[in-house]
Amino acid sequence: MPTLPHAKTLSVDTRYLHVELVDGRMISTPLAWYPELLNATLAQINDYTLICDATGIEWAQLDYHLSVEGMLSAVPERMAA
Repeated sequence: MPTLPHAKTLSVDTRYLHVELVDGRMISTPLAWYPELLNATLAQINDYTLICDATGIEWAQLDYHLSVEGMLSAVPERMAA
């Protein structure tokens, strides 16, 4: 069974959510894919916790959770069949 990707750090700019993985890879996905984050303040976005042995990210203030694996396989809703 393949191991799940583990997050190390998270950052954001005006367009993208960036997650650095413990293996050195960087995942960058458009903030537009996550309306909860797109509409959040920078302080709210930066108030995150790595959960589930760093395979997920939680924004408690926003009541929002995101899996690192989901970021790797995400298809934006507007492009989904």
